[in-house]
Amino acid sequence: MRFWQIAKRITLLMLVNLLVMLTIGIIVSLLFRGLAARLGGSQGLFLFCFVWGMGGAFVSLALSRWMAKMMMGVKVIDPNTFESELQRLVQTVHHLARTAGLGTMPEVGIYDSPEINAFATGPSRSRALVAVSSGLLGRMRQYDIEGVLGHETAHIANGDMVTMTLIQGVVNAFAMFLAWALAIALTRGSDRDDDRGGNPFMQWMLMNLFQSVFMMLGMIVVCAFSRWREFRADAGGARYAGREHMVSALKVLQAVHEGGADVAGPQQPAFQALKISGRTGGLLALFASHPPLEERIARLENPTLG
Repeated sequence: MRFWQIAKRITLLMLVNLLVMLTIGIIVSLLFRGLAARLGGSQGLFLFCFVWGMGGAFVSLALSRWMAKMMMGVKVIDPNTFESELQRLVQTVHHLARTAGLGTMPEVGIYDSPEINAFATGPSRSRALVAVSSGLLGRMRQYDIEGVLGHETAHIANGDMVTMTLIQGVVNAFAMFLAWALAIALTRGSDRDDDRGGNPFMQWMLMNLFQSVFMMLGMIVVCAFSRWREFRADAGGARYAGREHMVSALKVLQAVHEGGADVAGPQQPAFQALKISGRTGGLLALFASHPPLEERIARLENPTLG
């Protein structure tokens, strides 16, 4: 995948979360002057930031399924549909979900896109959604689709959505706390009785600057966990759908990525299904949410590598 395609995914991921936290910071800075003093020092400030950081992350989680349907145009498939292809898709997901031990079957949806794309989302294992693109459904073999769906089902069974939210919430909280603490410390006036804690405009500017920096650093932690969970979802997909299916699906995506597979047609600008990650090195690799396909295939073919 070209550099700019990878950079676009990373940038959008960081910007969405960063904009949420900056919005919170601006609101707080407008409503509360001398925040640390009003909250009783650093402990009160940290508690405040923890509540806001975790709260924002869980609000995003609660809305994730609804947002996916709205933004991606996902149409939920009626389990009793008479369309054979859609019926097979629902039955495959439900079979994998039962194999994974899920008590409540996830919703199954499809959306119109030529990209080879699939994802799982939702606030909990009992309120999950598995969606696939029309491009994936029409241009991959059933054998390989089962591998893709096994991977997405594993994300649900592992509770990855909630775990990622917890990690993102902690990162949000620490980024907000450190940004406020540094901004207050650097702008505090010589008059200790001044409950404004220094120049409010300068404090606001520094807080947003520091928060942007800390959020980007926090993304390194979030992406590191994301790469680990992808290996775990691959292993889960191998258990639920079969190792051969999982490996075959990854190899098809690898061939499409390299431009050598007719089964999936010409290369598309994004491969969200099992998220292809190119061979990026240096600092960019720290912000990769998914590990390279070569490494994922190697771990499935030789489990001792994991």
